Amino acid sequence: MKIAIGSDHGGYELKEVIKALLSDEGIEYMDLGPENEESVDYPVYGQKVAEAVAGGQAERGIAICGTGVGISIAVNKIPGIRGSLCTNEYMAEMTRRHNDSNVLVLGGRVLGTELAKAIVKKWLYTEFEGGRHQRRLDEITAIEEKYNQ
Repeated sequence: MKIAIGSDHGGYELKEVIKALLSDEGIEYMDLGPENEESVDYPVYGQKVAEAVAGGQAERGIAICGTGVGISIAVNKIPGIRGSLCTNEYMAEMTRRHNDSNVLVLGGRVLGTELAKAIVKKWLYTEFEGGRHQRRLDEITAIEEKYNQ
């Protein structure tokens, strides 16, 4: 699995922690920036992560800003992206099992490091259940197609 990861300045510190976790887990990643904590705009980095996933350069993505809200909105503007802001392990599990989330969104200023790492691990290793959930994803895709013509 290859993960695209990016943040704004508010998520930079947590991004570095998550990169170390991915390395420890033997998971390949591509860091899409930024390279430091200088102020940057979250839509730019949310778009980079989402486009890497939608374009097939990465299987999944992780996007981080201060609260997770702004970058969550940004990633979900890209067709085919199912970005999910998660604040606990249960949300991470269910967004993979039921929603086949392909971008995990985290808030660097609202999550402790250990909780964030636990959320990432749960999200990484939970599989999509399919079945009735696939029908619902197909309905979401139909909505995207309606408005992206």
